[in-house]
Amino acid sequence: MAKAKKTAFFCQECGYESPKWMGQCPGCKQWNTFVEETVVTGQGKTVGVGNVVRKAADPIPLSQVEIHEEERLCTGIKELDRVLGGGIVGGSLTLVGGDPGIGKSTLLLQVCRNLAQKTQVLYISGEESLKQIKLRAQRIGAFSDRLLLLCETNLDVIRQTIEKRRPDVVIIDSIQTMFHEEVASAPGSVSQVREATGVFLQIAKGLGVSIFIVGHVTKDGSVAGPRVLEHMVDTVLYFEGDRHASYRILRGVKNRFGSTNEIGVFEMREEGLVEVANPSEFMLNGRPEGASGSVVACSMEGTRPILIEIQALVCKSSFGLPRRTAAGTDTNRVNLLMAVLEKRLGMHLSDSDAYVNIAGGIKMNEPAIDLGILLAIVSSYRDIVIDDKTLVFGEVGLSGEVRAVSMAEQRVHEARKLGFTTIILPAVNMKSVQNITDICLIPVETIRDAVNFLVKNEKNMGNKAK
Repeated sequence: MAKAKKTAFFCQECGYESPKWMGQCPGCKQWNTFVEETVVTGQGKTVGVGNVVRKAADPIPLSQVEIHEEERLCTGIKELDRVLGGGIVGGSLTLVGGDPGIGKSTLLLQVCRNLAQKTQVLYISGEESLKQIKLRAQRIGAFSDRLLLLCETNLDVIRQTIEKRRPDVVIIDSIQTMFHEEVASAPGSVSQVREATGVFLQIAKGLGVSIFIVGHVTKDGSVAGPRVLEHMVDTVLYFEGDRHASYRILRGVKNRFGSTNEIGVFEMREEGLVEVANPSEFMLNGRPEGASGSVVACSMEGTRPILIEIQALVCKSSFGLPRRTAAGTDTNRVNLLMAVLEKRLGMHLSDSDAYVNIAGGIKMNEPAIDLGILLAIVSSYRDIVIDDKTLVFGEVGLSGEVRAVSMAEQRVHEARKLGFTTIILPAVNMKSVQNITDICLIPVETIRDAVNFLVKNEKNMGNKAK
């Protein structure tokens, strides 16, 4: 049967296909995301990977499925291995996304440098020339001859190269530049991205090659192209942080071989990305002393406790409608906590502007930082200075109660390691930390208890100063 060409409309966000243009996508409910592309229909020849002959597979019972522990390949970067779940799994397909210039290619080139010392690595670039890659590699250090470079965008040529060389790890930079000759759309379109990802998925599973693909990020923070790209891969890693700042945060959004709550913290230097062994200490550098509206809270990212500084600024509004702004956390959550303060403590915040910021540019949405946000707002509104050695964590309910959080013991140990002497925590978490006696623990049941402690503590500090 001969192949025929026709046009169809695809959603750039989720990949939904429609025979006609629509203003709103029925799949993801986004507006003005449909683009027209040419598709090929009909029967064509199928291309196998590694000359594998496909046979009909018989289903087997679940009890007969054998489980073998996956052998992982360490990248030599502990923060990356943590996010991946312990290392690279053979035959896995990993997507690395992030803003332009944030360090995706630099990190993967550092991974190639470490892996090339013990295995063969193929770096395929569709955006940079060999000279550009060489210039970037000179800043990182010396490379082994096991690292092979290829500048190519044709999927057929890339497939043949991988089948011939049989490397253990392949880097694709980037997926938006790859194209298949049988797809009439331009590179970077929905059809091309989906086809390219499918080819690399077939290569990874058929040959057992671990493949990393780089994906560009749009203005709203999603990977450019259809969302189906994230469903096809095994692991999705996102780079976060300001490209003009020195720190970078690598977050696992999806991981079929490990936890999706782990993060890795890096610092951008002249020689490349350097691991930050203690991110809590890194985030707390430059804290103001003796300033109101600042408090340190503890949030859990996977199994790692991270201490962050929460800043709040509350001032009288010059207009009839007060302004509420939050950076690093959910604005709706801040409005909810301010409503709790008005209702439960009688604080008149309806005529005040409120600005909440998590210092360092990190984004945190864990409910355990609720009490920290609330006390920072109270500290700024009443001009109460919170002691620099005081740590706060706990979830706040609509009734003003302070609810329990998970892993309280790990949070207390992290605070003690960094020199904190006082911790305000939910009273229901005291059972799990009652064996820790070398730090002052202040259990609170309601937000009123926490605010009363701050007021009492400030009076004691004032009396000592006199």
